[in-house]
Amino acid sequence: MYNALASEMEILAVVMERKPSARAMIRHRLRQLGWRTVVGQLAFLAFNRLLAQRQRRRSNELALRYGFRDEPPPAGITHRVDSVNAAVVRRLLRKLDPDAVVVNGTRILSRKVIDCIPRPFVNTHAGITPRYRGVHGGYWALVHDDAENCGVTVHLVDAGVDTGGVLYQQRIQIGTSDGFNTYPLHQLAAGIPLMKKALRDVVDGTATTRDGVAPSRLWYHPTLGQYLRYRFSRSVK
Repeated sequence: MYNALASEMEILAVVMERKPSARAMIRHRLRQLGWRTVVGQLAFLAFNRLLAQRQRRRSNELALRYGFRDEPPPAGITHRVDSVNAAVVRRLLRKLDPDAVVVNGTRILSRKVIDCIPRPFVNTHAGITPRYRGVHGGYWALVHDDAENCGVTVHLVDAGVDTGGVLYQQRIQIGTSDGFNTYPLHQLAAGIPLMKKALRDVVDGTATTRDGVAPSRLWYHPTLGQYLRYRFSRSVK
């Protein structure tokens, strides 16, 4: 996302947060989902390491097709923090006062961060909201025979989980060689031009929200049992 935007827009700073500890994430999921589901999710995450290797060739093909670049941002504008919700991030945003803040792959932003400057925070979500909030929205759409809502959303960020106002949405087309680890690449490729349009709208003062696709539901990682069941019963890879 950085490399795609940097070629056309001035980026004042890049904030990169450290990955939350696995122990903290597991405790959080246990409180939300219970131990049976969490154990199944952990089993799937281990299995997905093998799955990702099998889908590596297709992933590389898509990265080449879409022209993805993974060069890191310049060190001079990069700020590494423990959490995007840290006070140092709020101070940086107030100092820079950018036209917009692009959110990509972070934890949920706190209200303190969102309210620290009167500017829009804009996120690219790998799913059609609010029907597929949370994670793996493309995968879950296919599991539920809802290919017309297998896509990507660019939306404003609020304190909820992918509940902010929709700016743009785009459906994606997948091939027979695609799978769990390549759906997000199609979504990223579709989402980049939408993010560019949304940022131009913000600068021009024409950004407008629109209705998303109901009903609203929050989705999580599949368990290993779910993945295998849908793989063989519904041919969703």
